[in-house]
Amino acid sequence: MERSTTQRAAIRAAFAATDRPLSPQEVLAAARAQVPTLGPATVYRTLNALAAAGTLIPVTFPGEPARYEVAGKKHHHHFFCRLCRRAFELAGCPGRLSRLGPPGFRVDHHEVTLYGVCADCGAAAGAE
Repeated sequence: MERSTTQRAAIRAAFAATDRPLSPQEVLAAARAQVPTLGPATVYRTLNALAAAGTLIPVTFPGEPARYEVAGKKHHHHFFCRLCRRAFELAGCPGRLSRLGPPGFRVDHHEVTLYGVCADCGAAAGAE
């Protein structure tokens, strides 16, 4: 059983306030709104503990540090903004990707990631 601390509550609140995978830096920035003295080491320790407990799951993208999202969600995929480096959840799944496997192969899992520019970055680029 993990100890309930103000720092952990602020970190959990960061995930409750958003519905997308967060980097440790994003968690730190959000949680510091409640606990200004929160340090990066506490965030990393807590993320690791919550992931080990199955409360959070890591979301990885090639060449990027792990982000984390709340465990227990329905199967979904992700969008990664190549400008701001934020990750977003995509609703649903394109379905039956097993048909893309080579003949005779059995697909038992898949992950789909779309890469591009998020709405915020796209709007900022359009304003320039």
